[in-house]
Amino acid sequence: MSYNGPKTSRRQAYQRERPLMNFIARWLATAVAVAAAAWIVPGIDIVGGDNAWIIIAAFALVLSLVNIGLKPILQTLSLPLTFLTFGIFYLIVNTLLLYIASWLTDGLFGMGLHIATFGSAFVASIVISIVSSLVNSLIGDK
Repeated sequence: MSYNGPKTSRRQAYQRERPLMNFIARWLATAVAVAAAAWIVPGIDIVGGDNAWIIIAAFALVLSLVNIGLKPILQTLSLPLTFLTFGIFYLIVNTLLLYIASWLTDGLFGMGLHIATFGSAFVASIVISIVSSLVNSLIGDK
């Protein structure tokens, strides 16, 4: 018997072949999650224009890019604290990334989310994580 390497499913092969489609799917899932957080969490307001979906889409794009670029670095740097707090510090990292995305969106486009307090950002990061996980599972993206 010879070893032919790890077996991959069709879904895994499709995801490997279509990175742009995967990014767009995750971006749309993040946009739905940000809209849910803006609707549910008090202290998170959409600012900068009349068309809320364009603002949410721009913010979700910046948040997705921040998650791609900074999240692995911050997770690695905060690994000891995440280990000591049994994973709770991971939520603080998500909250920090939400603040960074808000600051960048406001600076680049003059619109985005206004975060009133740290508590609002903390709850919003939990809502965004849960809703984006649910939407990603519904559309079949990991």
